[in-house]
Amino acid sequence: MAETDLTPRFMPAHWRRDLDLFLAERAAGMNGYLLARQRLPSVAHLQSLNDSELASMGLKRADIPAFVFEDMLTE
Repeated sequence: MAETDLTPRFMPAHWRRDLDLFLAERAAGMNGYLLARQRLPSVAHLQSLNDSELASMGLKRADIPAFVFEDMLTE
């Protein structure tokens, strides 16, 4: 996948909504914008997969934010 300069403001609305909700619930006191910006390439890559590819990884589309941030933001 080519390197793309992604910013949260230009993400598709449903990606932004899911990511914003995830960060608001779990990243209190952290700069959600900076966290999100660093990991947008991972979000974009996973969003580009079809549902069966995500399922083979044990993921649903709604799981993408938690998966991308699992090392730093636990439930």
